[in-house]
Amino acid sequence: MRLSQENLIECRNFLLILQLLLKLKKFKIMAASEALIFQIQKFSTEDGPGIRTTVFFKHCPLKCIWCHNPESILKIPQLEWFKHKCIGCKTCIETCQQKALSFDKNGLNIDREKCTECGECVVECPSTALNMLGRWWKLEDLFYEIEKDKVYYTESNGGITVSGGEPTQQPDFVADFLKKCKENGISTAVDTCGYASKKVYKQILPYVDLVLLDIKHIDSDKHKEFTGVPNEAILENAIWISNYLKGNGKKMWIRTPIIPLYTAIEENLKGIGEFIVNKLNNFPERWDLLSFNNLCVSKYERLNIDWSLKDVLLMKKEEMEHFLNIAESTGVKNPHWSGLIRSIESNENIMKNQDHHLVDNVD
Repeated sequence: MRLSQENLIECRNFLLILQLLLKLKKFKIMAASEALIFQIQKFSTEDGPGIRTTVFFKHCPLKCIWCHNPESILKIPQLEWFKHKCIGCKTCIETCQQKALSFDKNGLNIDREKCTECGECVVECPSTALNMLGRWWKLEDLFYEIEKDKVYYTESNGGITVSGGEPTQQPDFVADFLKKCKENGISTAVDTCGYASKKVYKQILPYVDLVLLDIKHIDSDKHKEFTGVPNEAILENAIWISNYLKGNGKKMWIRTPIIPLYTAIEENLKGIGEFIVNKLNNFPERWDLLSFNNLCVSKYERLNIDWSLKDVLLMKKEEMEHFLNIAESTGVKNPHWSGLIRSIESNENIMKNQDHHLVDNVD
């Protein structure tokens, strides 16, 4: 049977559409096969129970004023320069094809409008003074890396935690990674700001044992002012996630950063506590109050960002105990506080020591 010209055209169009769909599917598979990660922190004890490996994914929908990981916000690799490592050889300037680098009396300048983050200067720098924040990881490579410490997870009732940034911004990879961990007997946790669609959480949560959920501010207007987004979706997700976890035998922790002048307000702590008790039915296993961290000052400097909180002092122990008492007064079970605090005796000396520590031991 011979096909008419019209039928041949229809068949050809069908084949073209089918080919396009196959390409799109292939692209989606390829896109999910890698993720942009800016740090893998081993032997972590702050992101869930036991000894853990925390994987920090790049990209975050929030822009918190107090963010201590400014390198986590953008979903692109970012170049940073360590002044104390630089020997002034200017090899980087000679290497840069985009002419994005220059030197003056203050050191290396990075024109981030011109920089394409190609990484050639990082490769050529003889003193490792340049570093690229963010690396693309394949799923098998990442799992191989975290599996090295499986014995520590097992013996300590620990596991792996995906954090960020915001891990739900790379949901396909994160879901596949968590699934592979679970299939190989590794306990999993996700640290999330709560600002993602329910579709994403439905994709990820089946492979999660513990959710660490941030509730930063109970007032939506203040939340938007301080983080760039309102909190209605976050609180709605908190309720939904809580119900899902409770119905599936999983656990939940709530985390609140205690930031001077922003979240470290009695009304805010009381409001969050009442939300946990009344809206989450006091289901979360614990509520962590995380003290303000200013050890990120040099991170901002290396990214050419002026941080508005760079001169804010750490909280005192007495202040954190005060906020813990407020949390306890709301009826929330098992509130804790953790993080850095400052000495009463000498704020100036403590701050100098912190700056020195930051230069020598920055992530």
